Amino acid sequence: MLELAGIIILGIIAQWAAWRLKLPAILPLLLIGLFVGPISTLISEDGTKWIQPIWNGEEGLFPGESLYWFVSLAISIILFEGGLTLKRDEIRNVGPVITKLISIGSLVTFVGAGLAAYWIFGLSLQISLLFSGLIIVTGPTVISPILRNVPLKKDISTVLKWEGILIDPIGALVAVLVYEFISVGEGAAFTKTALIEFGKIVLFGSTFGFTFAHALAFIVKKKLVPHYLLNVFTLAAVLGVFVMSDQFAHESGLLAVVVMGMVLGNTNLPNIKELLYFKESLSVLLISVLFILLSANMNLEDLELLYRWETAVLFLVVVFVIRPIGVFLSTYGSDLQLNAKLFISWVGPRGIVAAGIASLFGSKLLLKGEPGAEYITPLVFMIVLGTVLLNATTARIFAKMVGVFLTKSEGILIIGASEMPRLIAKYLQKNGRHVVLLDSNTNNVSTAKEAGLTSMEANIYSDDLTADIELNDIGYLMSLTGNSEINKYSINRFRQQFGENGAYRLISKREMDNAAQVPKEGLFSATDDFISMTEVTRNYPSINEIEINSADDYRKISEVIAKDEDMVPLFVKEKDGTIDIISSFVQELELKSFEKCKIVYLGKILEDKQLQELSLGEEKVVEKMEE
Repeated sequence: MLELAGIIILGIIAQWAAWRLKLPAILPLLLIGLFVGPISTLISEDGTKWIQPIWNGEEGLFPGESLYWFVSLAISIILFEGGLTLKRDEIRNVGPVITKLISIGSLVTFVGAGLAAYWIFGLSLQISLLFSGLIIVTGPTVISPILRNVPLKKDISTVLKWEGILIDPIGALVAVLVYEFISVGEGAAFTKTALIEFGKIVLFGSTFGFTFAHALAFIVKKKLVPHYLLNVFTLAAVLGVFVMSDQFAHESGLLAVVVMGMVLGNTNLPNIKELLYFKESLSVLLISVLFILLSANMNLEDLELLYRWETAVLFLVVVFVIRPIGVFLSTYGSDLQLNAKLFISWVGPRGIVAAGIASLFGSKLLLKGEPGAEYITPLVFMIVLGTVLLNATTARIFAKMVGVFLTKSEGILIIGASEMPRLIAKYLQKNGRHVVLLDSNTNNVSTAKEAGLTSMEANIYSDDLTADIELNDIGYLMSLTGNSEINKYSINRFRQQFGENGAYRLISKREMDNAAQVPKEGLFSATDDFISMTEVTRNYPSINEIEINSADDYRKISEVIAKDEDMVPLFVKEKDGTIDIISSFVQELELKSFEKCKIVYLGKILEDKQLQELSLGEEKVVEKMEE
């Protein structure tokens, strides 16, 4: 009882320490596990471990194969939670890169790391390829903390996030095939068995995941399960799908739960956020327990196997040769720039799936007496610990060195996703800005997503948005709801997190009536509130641009727009494409140059006759964008 409680307590302490130090939790978890496991034998009076997961094969906390059963079930929950976070609209620009990374990149790692282990360590080809199959995975549990703490361009963080989740089952599948090869033996029997096993894994994994995801979605939508049982019912369903798929095809359960999570995550499912919160909390607990157990299960003899110069050479080859080759081959011909490719090459930490399956297969092959099997677990743990330590400590520095670190966050978070905010968001997105809409209304969020906008369902009074990777490049905050209290609260709560370059809100009618009360964060106009802007949007659902060349042009157009109740000023787009937000507090905009700037406004289009009366020459409305 003391050991079980100690594992949970130490795991949560490690998670807290990782949060405080802004490190992936796997690092302190592994170190704690090694300390209470193999290292503790040097301190304890009787030379035993403080925490003994398995002892003499049939004794300890998890006797026999129960530890590996627990590891498998825990990994299935972690991968399902990762699958829930994968959204189709995120990969619009980088889908081909992700596809190549999990195919070409995986092949490069499998072949390259296998040959490196074969030549450098002198292991058999089978054991070398099992090692390389295990380290294909990068892992969401270690990628996510790095992405949260390093502000990156949207495409880079999306590539790393998707690769980390999708590549886990692929690495597991490759490792399973190699394991089957070792178990069955070489020759024609292996070829036939491997093909059959691979086909069964893909068939049953994808089929079970897809089918039961839709079945669960149907159950939730029809409210066949009471709300208070929803989370635990889903947990039971995930475990059931994992075990069932695994019974039909060994190790296909990992693919099944990832597919199941992806399908559910991209379904318009009520209560999806509650499900995510529950699974995330459960994943944190499971990861904390797993890493301590797996690292504590190692022995000093395992660590001593790594005490040789070949270990360092193998690590350097895997990290600084094989990973960059895989990334550059996978991103060849893509829109990613050289600095983005360099950073993706640098960040490739391995995670829980590699460590868990390495412990499982390594122990099984060791019991079978397979030569070199004793190297599997320690070598994989070396790669896991080394890559996590390297990336956690240098990712921020390297991002700055290669120029992918966002020194100024240009993304825009818009609170509210009704018709008017959606129209504004669409204009900003069309002009190259990363925009995220946030609303508690499910219909508004769904409509925004259907329009191709990134949108999140959240309650600003209760949800914590600090850990969301989608918001790591946000520097502007605009609150555009119809509730003035929500607008004020949004600005006050999220100004420091997301409004480093500016935090604005729509002002209320009461604030408009008293010119002295117009707040500095007032947005767009001192005469237009949410109701009037919504009315303009319904009558004239378009955003228009007028080119100007002087401060006098700006003044003339501003006066016309201010007098017309069917027009609302929004932005000024400078010659280089920079978009400046018009504040209701500052009536005179200060620009370096007004040459070839464009006033952006919502509402009806100015007629040519009106433009001529303003003496703007041949300038005219150059763009109209409708909802």
